[in-house]
Amino acid sequence: MAHFAKLDENNVVTKVVAIGNEHVSYNGDPAGEEYCSNMWGGKWKQTSYNTRKGIHYNSDGTESADQTKAFRYNYAGKECTYNEELDAFIAPKPYSSWTLVSKEWTPPIAKPTSYKDINDNWILEFWDEDNQQWKGNPIVNENLDTNTVYTWNPDTFSWA
Repeated sequence: MAHFAKLDENNVVTKVVAIGNEHVSYNGDPAGEEYCSNMWGGKWKQTSYNTRKGIHYNSDGTESADQTKAFRYNYAGKECTYNEELDAFIAPKPYSSWTLVSKEWTPPIAKPTSYKDINDNWILEFWDEDNQQWKGNPIVNENLDTNTVYTWNPDTFSWA
């Protein structure tokens, strides 16, 4: 199977379809894109189902030995944008403060590097757009403690 993304006038993915390999001879083959356009109209780009962040994976989740199968950086999901200059599918922008760096959305403050609190509980982090900082909730006895909220301190590399 080969996968193709339909793009709107702003290169935003509106849907993804799979077609038989008989319509495509290699990755990025324009024949498959033409086939989709003839079948359903509009502009289409081939996407690699098992490619994430520029790496192609086997169906079992291991990294593929044949990285020629990795193209267009990410599998095209609905509402992703195809960036012609980068020849890549880019995920939707998660927050207005984040910027696109090397095909990835990057927060204004780097992600936490520690995922445990002082009690050795794992922390599930999230971005607080209003306050421009990372926050986190501890996982205590396998339950998310939403009553406790930590703030990541990028200067001390710790949760407080």
